[in-house]
Amino acid sequence: GLLQVWGSATAFADNMVNFTTEQLRELMDYKYNIRSMSVIAHVDHGKSTLTDSLVAKAGIIAQKHAGETRYTDTRADEAERGITIKSTGISMYFEYIMSDADRAEVSAAEGRAVKVTGGSEDAIRAVGVQQTAEPGEEREVDGPKISENSYLINLIDSPGHVDFSSEVTAALRITDGALVVVDTIEGVCVQTETVLRQAIGERVKPVLHVNKVDRALLELQLSPEDMYQSFARAIESVNVIIATYNDELLGDCQVYPEKGTVSFGSGLHQWGFTLCKFARMYSDKFGIAYDKMMVKLWGDNYFDNKGKKWVKSDKDGTLERAFCQFIMSPICKMFSAIMEEKKGKVQKLLKVVGVTLKKEDEELTGKPLLKRVMQKWLPVGDAILEMIVVKLPSPAAAQRYRVDNLYDGPLDDAAANAIRTCDTSQDAPLMMYISKMVPSSDRGRFFAFGRVFSGKIATGQKVRIMGPNYVPGKKSDLWVKNIQRTLIMMGRFQEQVQDIPAGNTCGLVGVDQYLLKSGTITTLEEAHCIKTMKFSVSPVVRCAVEPKKAQDLPKLVEGLKRLAKSDPMVQCYTEESGEHIIAATGELHLEICLKDLQEDFMGTEVKVSDPVVSYRESISADSNQTCLSKSPNKHNRLYMEATPMNDDLADAIEAGKISAKDDPKLRARAMADDFGWDVTEARKIWSFGPDGNGPNLLYDVTKGVNYLLEIKESVAAGFQWAAKQSVLCDEQMRSICFKLMDVTLHADAIHRGMGQIMPTARRVIFASMLTAAPILQEPFFLVDISVPQDAMGGCYGVLTRRRGVVFSEEQRPGTPMVQMKAHMPVMESFGFNADVRAATGGKAFPQMVFSHWQSMNGDPLDGSTKPGEVVVTVRQRKGLSPEVPPLDRFLDRL
Repeated sequence: GLLQVWGSATAFADNMVNFTTEQLRELMDYKYNIRSMSVIAHVDHGKSTLTDSLVAKAGIIAQKHAGETRYTDTRADEAERGITIKSTGISMYFEYIMSDADRAEVSAAEGRAVKVTGGSEDAIRAVGVQQTAEPGEEREVDGPKISENSYLINLIDSPGHVDFSSEVTAALRITDGALVVVDTIEGVCVQTETVLRQAIGERVKPVLHVNKVDRALLELQLSPEDMYQSFARAIESVNVIIATYNDELLGDCQVYPEKGTVSFGSGLHQWGFTLCKFARMYSDKFGIAYDKMMVKLWGDNYFDNKGKKWVKSDKDGTLERAFCQFIMSPICKMFSAIMEEKKGKVQKLLKVVGVTLKKEDEELTGKPLLKRVMQKWLPVGDAILEMIVVKLPSPAAAQRYRVDNLYDGPLDDAAANAIRTCDTSQDAPLMMYISKMVPSSDRGRFFAFGRVFSGKIATGQKVRIMGPNYVPGKKSDLWVKNIQRTLIMMGRFQEQVQDIPAGNTCGLVGVDQYLLKSGTITTLEEAHCIKTMKFSVSPVVRCAVEPKKAQDLPKLVEGLKRLAKSDPMVQCYTEESGEHIIAATGELHLEICLKDLQEDFMGTEVKVSDPVVSYRESISADSNQTCLSKSPNKHNRLYMEATPMNDDLADAIEAGKISAKDDPKLRARAMADDFGWDVTEARKIWSFGPDGNGPNLLYDVTKGVNYLLEIKESVAAGFQWAAKQSVLCDEQMRSICFKLMDVTLHADAIHRGMGQIMPTARRVIFASMLTAAPILQEPFFLVDISVPQDAMGGCYGVLTRRRGVVFSEEQRPGTPMVQMKAHMPVMESFGFNADVRAATGGKAFPQMVFSHWQSMNGDPLDGSTKPGEVVVTVRQRKGLSPEVPPLDRFLDRL
């Protein structure tokens, strides 16, 4: 009799909501009815496929094509390779009627957001009242009327590849919720962890979808109990990651099926469910309250049919777990009936669950029929829509706790307050963050894509466009211009509107001439920038490009400029030897960048050098003497020593935990407590280098020197220069501390100017580095390979040939897959994927992400060692003389 209950609940109508741009624009004003979310996951776990279910529900593509279209993969190469490369935004309109329980939950969450950020009691009560939006007078419009049941969902589908994780960061910055997709068979992988960590770092609230359940049923033929275990494992590992990076202001954002924050299903077959759906159906049948039923449907709960009561144990395996008995078993029955083509049984089951097939669908058999039936019976769009609307925060709630992460200025000025309340009133200051550039159909021009955090952005409005290096009160990196057009982004199309209010994502035309990759747009004179995004990867793979024909050089330069705009992570620059360099995060990323450069931004071929790797120069001991250099006019002397920095501190600086911007006293305290520095020395740090924020320090241990502060700028400038292009092979330095021991200066200020001190500082730094046993550091990748057990040998072979070290391997319970983790030098990684696939017959699936820097063994000054060879080749590539300059060029005698 179970299946009959289902019937009454699934009689739903196939209504197509065809919304117009005007309705979308009207809905944008109800900030409590907006949800912005990104879809994040490991590569190939089915993000784009799942996104289709919502696109189809909004009536943009036909139900029968959903799952195969991958609407959000807009580029030709995305469709062809079957991977997402760029994150794509799309805004959709949905109707969702909240039950009272849902409404209570949403207002509780919003009340909590106010409370955490220190709002008054009245403000918390006011939130509950605002829930009921009062739409304007009813105008006659085609299609749906805007009411409190209308929701606007701004969805961004992001790539899963490690190489493109910068796209994920860009997507997370402008959304408030994230739908994490996990493959039930592969479980939680490396990239799932990376993106979850990024999401929680940006204070984005996650909900989980366990995908590819159809594979577990059809390929692995798992029993309902095994399915339950595999779901439970996936959810458990997601929660472990969430708990590790938890944030007080975000609250407990772990996901629980019994709280409705987890859904299960299959994106390809377009079916899925949350426990809420079943709890509603069964609560009537059993006469139990809905929330009690939710708890019963997950965990160790069993229904004893004989005694008609709920029990906690399975009585020695005689009872079936409630989740299996009431949910999984009926689904398995339906699957087996359809796949074994038992026509009569299928008809009976369909009648029971209340699914009526159209005439043309009755001829289908096998998988197409399965998809059709499951899609009508348990549409995945409904399950996911429910999670988005009820469980994810509206901009008004989310910006209360996200403002500290977003805003760089004081948290009580006008801009911060406007962001905190998501202020849409007439005179609210505009604050908008541009997170990435989207190429437009007009070649070489870009739409700036971002989110309005407060105020309203309008066509023709005069705004201040601030780049990431803007300093309030200065004129650098600031343009005051008019916005040409404002757009709603809809996958591969754009809709033009007059203005866009706070809480929404939008595209702008005409901003791409001023901003490089990201920036802030505001109307407030005193506003600070919105913080620049922190990326979890760094570009370590570089290659040089040159045009095939000399007359194409201007095209190449222009093309590189556009390429730098189009991708949040890629760096394009020119070496001193005149080479044009493209730096990317990995081989695949580099390949895509070169393809874009040649096809979209230039239209001609380029010659590409072999990929090269950046190195870092460091030291392994203290300087063996105090080094002295004299200035060119012989009137000033600088004495200096170098000591290695401990690795933890270097990592902390690279992660931004300790930076030049911190308060010197607090920073000194932290360095003394965590890294064993002397407080007085830590207070006298003059400079971080290179670029004013790198992992090298210059500090002063001199005693009672005259005029010392007058040369501080000059010495620091020399240090920045030396740290950027060091002595061994012009690469950057890493984890070296330089101590300024003593200074002898000329009494006359004119003889100790910048021109005298800066080159001297550089020379003495090089001397103290060469006397401190210099070493080279090379970048290492963390390689993650999922491979069946029988093909593991091939992976080991390839890794050993490439100096890789395997440090962990674990068996995936319930599957033949093994997950191996290894460290491998980036230098050896080119062509690694192809090699591994060849060695394992295509069964292994490797992923590589930058992990750490590691010192190379051997003396880089001796040309016969490995580091020595590297130094020579790098110097030749950069057009320098092949041998490292000798010490006496930098070290002077007294």
